[in-house]
Amino acid sequence: MASIAKRTDGQWRARYRDATGKEHAQHFGRKVDAQRWLDETTSAVVTGSYVDPRLSRVTIGEWAARWLEGKANLKASSRDRYAGVLATHVVPRWGAVRLSDVTHADVQAWVSQVAASGLAPASVHKVHRVLAMVLSTAVKDGRLPRNPAAGVDLPRAVTAEKRFLDSRQVASLADAAGPQGRVVVLLLAYTGLRWGEMAALKVSRVDLLRRRVHVAESVTEVENGRLDWGLPKSHERRWVPFPRFLVDELTAYLAGRASDDLVFSNSAGNVLRVGNARRAWFDRAATAAGLEGLTPHELRHTAASLAVSAGANVKAVQRMLGHAKASMTLDVYADLFDDDLESVADRLDVLHASAAADFLRTRAASEVVSALPTGRQ
Repeated sequence: MASIAKRTDGQWRARYRDATGKEHAQHFGRKVDAQRWLDETTSAVVTGSYVDPRLSRVTIGEWAARWLEGKANLKASSRDRYAGVLATHVVPRWGAVRLSDVTHADVQAWVSQVAASGLAPASVHKVHRVLAMVLSTAVKDGRLPRNPAAGVDLPRAVTAEKRFLDSRQVASLADAAGPQGRVVVLLLAYTGLRWGEMAALKVSRVDLLRRRVHVAESVTEVENGRLDWGLPKSHERRWVPFPRFLVDELTAYLAGRASDDLVFSNSAGNVLRVGNARRAWFDRAATAAGLEGLTPHELRHTAASLAVSAGANVKAVQRMLGHAKASMTLDVYADLFDDDLESVADRLDVLHASAAADFLRTRAASEVVSALPTGRQ
């Protein structure tokens, strides 16, 4: 039920009751403005975009905290990253702003300011994404009619050029890594395991006969140096094969270890943390091998490159790396499959030449038959 009435002070009071019987009212200097407000509210109710004003009075700071608490599906490392973005970028600007007061123009201006601050384009994308996810949940909860962060213009993110090592460079790096890091380098470079998957690998999950490792767990260092154990990224366990030459390397490396021991650990027998390993031997080995600036994650890129060079197709690389979809593998490593396209073109050439030859032979035979006397055909 809605109505408009003129007050004694000359203001026009527009009011309506929502589905719960709660009355909402606003005052306007002109009757036409009061009628427009009522019409817009009625239209929103009819189209399903109506939002109870009381629900959108919560601040973004309050709503973001509730949003983060509700992300029960997140790994601790992801939760820490989101919390860091909220504390560093979102809450300082939006914490005291009500959901109802956020506009698309304001979000666009904020994104531009974040980009102008010197943050890398990829990082600007991540910061915007966190705010957009917070507001998207508010839309789902009926607190906003639409997401004001949607459709914002973002800086163009430039994909960093990947470094792929060849087998000789991998061998040089492994030799330079010494006894402590040799097998780590070889396993990462020839299986594509993530560091956390390698660090969580237990002896019982290495099958030397079948030449496979079972990637069933991952460990990640999160806030305050705490270790978070859980499923691999994308929550997919997988078996990953390794080359025959690694059998002897792993056999010697695993000698004397119990089945529940970690395959790789530090000198104290604890989890091999990537930062500690880089300081202890990885960075030094990379420099000694002429690969200064190399990161452990680039050995994962190297594994993809070596696999494709050995003839692996995109589905095989996807399964090896543990990507959720083959499209993800193509998005990341599309350049590696250029040679495949050239091979396809070469095979099409062969097919075309074969078809042309068949056509010429058939036509020649037909012409011979046509030239024979009628009785000899």
